[in-house]
Amino acid sequence: MAETTFVYDADGLILGRLASTVADILIKSSKSGENNQVVIVNAEKAIVSGKSSAVFANYHEKYALNHARKGPYFPRMPDMILKRTVRGMLPYQAKSSGRRALRNLRVEIGCPSHLSGDLPEGHETGDDSKIRRGLPVRFVSLGEISANLGAPIHRWNGGDQ
Repeated sequence: MAETTFVYDADGLILGRLASTVADILIKSSKSGENNQVVIVNAEKAIVSGKSSAVFANYHEKYALNHARKGPYFPRMPDMILKRTVRGMLPYQAKSSGRRALRNLRVEIGCPSHLSGDLPEGHETGDDSKIRRGLPVRFVSLGEISANLGAPIHRWNGGDQ
């Protein structure tokens, strides 16, 4: 079994379309017994379509459910929001294949140096031709949502505050 790592660049991709594509790859790989992995880079540049006030209100509602000790825990960082979105599309609580699939997902803020330019052996660029569309009229980036939730934006802006 050849193990492959698919690399997706989230820059300009709609969050839900990307998450459903990645979840589909992960669950099919997990059920067939392969160990394919998925890496998503530039998580802060993924977009959520809709009016910015409505999108911010939706994410604030989710984040307001947080309790410091009891949960449910909803993330503020863009990489963790994207991973949580993919997790919602996997049967991670019901089946071991869903938990195994989630372990094979890695989401990065920015682009690590070893994944920029030519990809290493065993890595290939994920096919985003079906999910890459023109930008919608109204959208908000995941980085802006995280900043609105109070996440430390210096993590992806390189010191700009």
